[in-house]
Amino acid sequence: MDTENLHYFEKAPIAKAVAHFALPMMLGTSMSVIYSILNAFFIGTLNNTAMLTALALTLPLFAVIMALGNLIGVGSSAFISRLLGEKRYADVKHVSSFAFYSSLVIGLIAMAIGLPLIDSIVHGLGATPDSFGFTKDYVTIMLIGSPFVVLFFTLENIVRSEGAAITSMIGMLLSVVVNIILDALVIFVFHWDVIGVASATVISNLVASAYYTYHIGYKSRFLTISIKQFMPSKDILSNVFKIGVPVFVMSIFMGAMSLIFNRYLVQYGEQAIAGFGLSSRLLQFPELILMGLSEGVVPLIAFSFTANRLRMKHTIQFTIKTIFALAVVFGVIVYLISDHLIGLFTNDPQLIEMGSYILHVTFLSLFITGMTSLFTGIFQATAQGTAAFIMSIIQGITLIPVLYIANRMNGFHGVVWSLVISDVAAFLVGASMLYMLRTKLQPDLDHLAQ
Repeated sequence: MDTENLHYFEKAPIAKAVAHFALPMMLGTSMSVIYSILNAFFIGTLNNTAMLTALALTLPLFAVIMALGNLIGVGSSAFISRLLGEKRYADVKHVSSFAFYSSLVIGLIAMAIGLPLIDSIVHGLGATPDSFGFTKDYVTIMLIGSPFVVLFFTLENIVRSEGAAITSMIGMLLSVVVNIILDALVIFVFHWDVIGVASATVISNLVASAYYTYHIGYKSRFLTISIKQFMPSKDILSNVFKIGVPVFVMSIFMGAMSLIFNRYLVQYGEQAIAGFGLSSRLLQFPELILMGLSEGVVPLIAFSFTANRLRMKHTIQFTIKTIFALAVVFGVIVYLISDHLIGLFTNDPQLIEMGSYILHVTFLSLFITGMTSLFTGIFQATAQGTAAFIMSIIQGITLIPVLYIANRMNGFHGVVWSLVISDVAAFLVGASMLYMLRTKLQPDLDHLAQ
């Protein structure tokens, strides 16, 4: 770790340290949402609702592939930051090498299992007759490229874990820029529609992975991709999967919830599914900025947990205030211009109305989802595996019965509002667990969960 990164871990003012770690992550995640939105925009220019529906239906698949990357990446990242706080530098090399090669193998396994089952996967995603072909095209390309997508999510995490937040951001921005350029080419020049958009996503992740690999191989003092350092000891497996498995489960639940949600929406027409897909992409922008803030401070919290508990407390306090301020700003903006935002992607009046309504409702829980992300980050950083696992499943466990009951009682409106109810449940559980763990984490943390 270079002297500058060590300064931000140990001595920089809290606001400056949080900014150093979180701003690059926030910018990177926001840009990733922008290219997700642009994917929908470029497809939207073709005025084909079935294509927009296919993009919405494939969100669960992307969530699963991302989950595989986070299984290794998040667990390794939190462990690496704690090891750096304890100055166990040799162990950091073993963990980073394990993360690199394990993520590649997992991606290859996902491809080998998924491709023979392609038709079953597309049917399982809920594709309609009109959108089946487009959905199959997207799924095929994503499965072929899954090793690179998994590797991208893993490397982004472990690069950030050593304090190289700017490098992590550059990799994410590189992915975004390449994706946007390729999107424009495949839609307007080559006319490859959904196949082109999926290919652009895979190639952009490959380029960013190559950049991270170069950084680790030639720039990083402690991370490595040397196969000689690949030593999957019991200590590494335990610490990586203790945090990685809950994150994986949470991502799977996110994909499953999108799948279940789409199956409930399909009875209200393709406009409802496409409207949810558009509003979800727009909601992702502020959500992932807040998530970027929460994830960005995880290395700082993890390092401070082993080196300076009081600094950890101050970091959490400052982050909570920042989440609240950002949630208020984004909420006001969306409520003022929601119709115009949906109208950027379609001129279908019913689609605009449904998408705007979903956007209004889901934005009500923006601060709550930001806090839930922070709770999860705290549990990951401090190796509270059980709490992290509970956070990973609570929203899904809550959503399924709430969705069933709300749909029976209030139809389309009930389906949409069920998201807010499940968000509130996850927040309450997370706050309660943080309160119960306050003494174990830090004696002075009492008031943080109140």
